[in-house]
Amino acid sequence: MEKITLVIVLLLGLLPGLRAQVTAEITMEQEFFLVGEKIPVAVRITNRSGQTLHLGKEEDWLTFAVESRAAYLAEKNGEVPVDGEFELESGKTAIRRVDLAPYFTLNKVGRYQITANVRIKQWDTAVATKPKAIEIVNGAKIWAQDFGMPPVAGVTNQAPEVRRYSLEQANYLHGKLRLYLRLTDVDGSHVFKVVPIGGMVSFSNPETQIDSSNRLHVLYQFGARSYLYSIITSEGDIIQQQTYDITRNRPRLFSDEKGSFVVNGGERRINDNDIPAPTAAVTP
Repeated sequence: MEKITLVIVLLLGLLPGLRAQVTAEITMEQEFFLVGEKIPVAVRITNRSGQTLHLGKEEDWLTFAVESRAAYLAEKNGEVPVDGEFELESGKTAIRRVDLAPYFTLNKVGRYQITANVRIKQWDTAVATKPKAIEIVNGAKIWAQDFGMPPVAGVTNQAPEVRRYSLEQANYLHGKLRLYLRLTDVDGSHVFKVVPIGGMVSFSNPETQIDSSNRLHVLYQFGARSYLYSIITSEGDIIQQQTYDITRNRPRLFSDEKGSFVVNGGERRINDNDIPAPTAAVTP
């Protein structure tokens, strides 16, 4: 019995050292986010323990907590899905990427801290990251329009669901002004999606049109002589994005004979960021 007790004591004494050889870190590409925007987080796990780690088998092997500056925990809407068993050899680093926005209620402007906890079942221990600070902010609304959703198939006796497109600008990302789409219900209480459209210049006044399929067409200036044209669905998906340069006249939105909208003026410039992605067959 004394030998068993001694072995247990020795193992417990080794665990802090083993934990020190396994580190976890949260990395993010930005610190500021609009209310409702995606919050992509990467967790880097580095193993220098001399042993191979077996991770990902349990659902709770990687968990997250979000706390406000006022020291209250943000309401959790569900567990962040990070399933997928894998082995992490000594000397290697693994990265797991998640979007925290759907799983925490972060609808209040303010500063928050994110921490992640990596549970190592084979050692019956856990490794926590240092807190990572983020700021939830409001953008400046520059345009909004309500629209009705098409009826559900087979349902004809209900009033249409009404949603709202809003364009907002914010300059928190490296001091550069950017344009965002916010898609909400009619009173703005429920956010379906917040979509970054692209950079913009401060004097740009976006042109907007909604076509017969309730898709939003946006044309605005993002450079000295360049415009960005985007088509966004009623679900908040950008299905087309193109760049136009000013030539003898600037690009403008016009309605064609079929009631859709096209860019007239300027010159199309093929760009690596085009949606859909450019191919050899695409011509300006």
